[in-house]
Amino acid sequence: MSSIRHLLFIVGLSVAAASCGSDSPSSPSNIPNDGPIAQTLTITSAGVSPKTVTVPVGSRVTFVNNDNRSHNINSDPHPTHGSCPSMDNVLNMTAGQSRTTLNFTAAATCNYHDHDDADNPLWKGTITVQ
Repeated sequence: MSSIRHLLFIVGLSVAAASCGSDSPSSPSNIPNDGPIAQTLTITSAGVSPKTVTVPVGSRVTFVNNDNRSHNINSDPHPTHGSCPSMDNVLNMTAGQSRTTLNFTAAATCNYHDHDDADNPLWKGTITVQ
């Protein structure tokens, strides 16, 4: 039984690794991207605002980069990401650019960060999906 758990753990890690780390803004094919936009999060030199939002299942969130530098938004944990696949298409946004998540398809708490400055609390936040 122990070897089965070990095998499942390795398979799970492989799937998570395969779904993260890409520089391509392509969307995972199994997550729709046509739900309503429930919230807009704005990034400025002062950080992300609002830091915490709650959205309904089936909706999306838009990130707007009003800072004068790029931001690379991904779900936790850093550096592998993947805890919230609906967010992992946001990726790199240049100054003035915006990107929208895919639909949040299930209730979850999605923590996110700027991959390029992952320890900075200014670029961290939470999206609660209910």
